[in-house]
Amino acid sequence: MSATAIHPLAHVDAGAIIGEGVRIGAFTAIGPGVEIGDGTRIGPHCSVHGPTRIGRDNHIHGHAAIGGDPQDKKFAGEHTELVIGDGNTIREFVSINRGTGSGGGVTRIGSHNWFLAYTHVAHDCNVGDHCVFSNNATLAGHVEVGDHVILSGFAGVHQFCRIGAHAFIGMGAFVNGDVPPYLMIAQEDYGRPRGINSEGLKRRGFEPERVAAIKRAYRALYMSGANLADAKQQLAALAEGSADVRAFLDFIERGERPLLR
Repeated sequence: MSATAIHPLAHVDAGAIIGEGVRIGAFTAIGPGVEIGDGTRIGPHCSVHGPTRIGRDNHIHGHAAIGGDPQDKKFAGEHTELVIGDGNTIREFVSINRGTGSGGGVTRIGSHNWFLAYTHVAHDCNVGDHCVFSNNATLAGHVEVGDHVILSGFAGVHQFCRIGAHAFIGMGAFVNGDVPPYLMIAQEDYGRPRGINSEGLKRRGFEPERVAAIKRAYRALYMSGANLADAKQQLAALAEGSADVRAFLDFIERGERPLLR
């Protein structure tokens, strides 16, 4: 691993913990309470506020704002955190805020995600692994995003919504309800379901039998004409032979916001 390299025009607080092989660009400010893992690169003109923990081998490009105070009027300076995993790519002008005291206190980002330019992750969000946030995609507070989710450009997610694993949110879609795993959402005033993310599932090694079971679950929920209670009974029957359908049904059962239908 290469030696740590901090540009002479960067400012790193004496209380920050900097791992081996970290590189920090010019005019970047690293505040107190920040921990940066081995091999992470931070470009020029960034700000990283604490308490924030950043894992290994992340690449944060120029002008990103990481770990800032939550944009919540109820925030009164209480101790809150941002935790970022390993191997993430965070591009120019991305902003990721810490949590709030009333919302659990922590914003969490998993590993191996891509956050493209101008994306925003608000306070108390929980983002999984291997996600892609395209340019200008935005999460409001308290949003939960599963693994392998793709948010296309200019997509927006309302606070407290959940997006299940392997979902695909189309360009410009505004999501104001929970999105079950595997679905594709397209813009129509607010985002609406438009089938399952079958191409993404195939690329991730889902066998045809698994994809077919998920399609049957989608038809039961969205195309059968059944009300939600009856649709869940159909899903329960389908789930007996499919762990993917069980995950689909479990996601629905845990919901606190209306389901996007």
